[in-house]
Amino acid sequence: MRITEVSYEHSLPIKGYGVGFFRIGPDIKWGNLFIFNKEIHSWSGFKNVSLIVNAQSEIDVLLVGTGAKLCDIPSKFRDSVEAIGVSVEAMSTPIACRTYNVLLEEGRRIGTALLAI
Repeated sequence: MRITEVSYEHSLPIKGYGVGFFRIGPDIKWGNLFIFNKEIHSWSGFKNVSLIVNAQSEIDVLLVGTGAKLCDIPSKFRDSVEAIGVSVEAMSTPIACRTYNVLLEEGRRIGTALLAI
């Protein structure tokens, strides 16, 4: 089997997560996060759409990590994000982290809003 190392020149992959934190590159970030390209922001949750609005020209899809389990996201949040032309996909936070990395590897214009587990 041939293994190819992936280069993330213009983005930050999520290297791990645990209770209340995410490992992004060499750093540990605590709490809920919004990540896209090489930017990491604290995210206060579904009432905060402004970070996503500010990034709309750089992302096509927003993965939403809903915590340890998949939960419905508020329709007002989904509607607000979709109204600016960004697709929304909800999943558990562990799955969102893995999916985010795969889509980065494919060169997709992706962002993720993660509720810590």
